[in-house]
Amino acid sequence: MKKGFSSSFGFFKDSYTELKKVKWPSRKELTSYTLVTVGTIAVVAIYFFLLDLGISNLVRFIMDL
Repeated sequence: MKKGFSSSFGFFKDSYTELKKVKWPSRKELTSYTLVTVGTIAVVAIYFFLLDLGISNLVRFIMDL
């Protein structure tokens, strides 16, 4: 097993080699993926907001009985 700086340099060299193999997305793909992600987060946030509002009103209704 390697010790010291040689193993650190080897790690960074191997990482750099692997990063060269990655197919990076184009600007168009990246924009599309970003819009889908932001849209999905917005839909989920609205869903949980409405769910929370409904549960709050239900609890308030039960407490007022």
